[in-house]
Amino acid sequence: MDLQQRVEALESRIAALETERSGDDRQPTAPSGSAVSYDGHLAGPVELEWHIRADPAQVLDLPDGPRADVLAALGHPARVAIVRLLAESGPQTSAALQHTTDLGSPGKLYHHLKALTSANLVEQDKRGSYRLRPQATIPALVLLTAASDIAGQLRG
Repeated sequence: MDLQQRVEALESRIAALETERSGDDRQPTAPSGSAVSYDGHLAGPVELEWHIRADPAQVLDLPDGPRADVLAALGHPARVAIVRLLAESGPQTSAALQHTTDLGSPGKLYHHLKALTSANLVEQDKRGSYRLRPQATIPALVLLTAASDIAGQLRG
């Protein structure tokens, strides 16, 4: 096999791996005619408007990894407390987060912050404070509201 053939074979293998990883080899799901939507308006701590409308068949056809990462990041009470504090009060320093969440050590706090930042829920601003990403604020509140509904907390 000459160099050109080896390069072409490598390019073909890389393309196959990239397609496999991105899920591009899946056929797009046809629209079902159904819709799920959510929206929100927040006046503070930052002004936000949000509206999402999606076909449930197409949503269910998306790869599970990224959404499972978000749900896993919210799957610990300390992380929910961090998200709740940031949603209620806006950006917070790590010292304020540690004090409010009652985590025993900075290492524990950073462990939870890493999960939240890796899932794109929380980001660190230029001053070193942590905040909910503006694009994640209303969706995170929708997730917490839906979880509260499923848990029966919203029924009076």
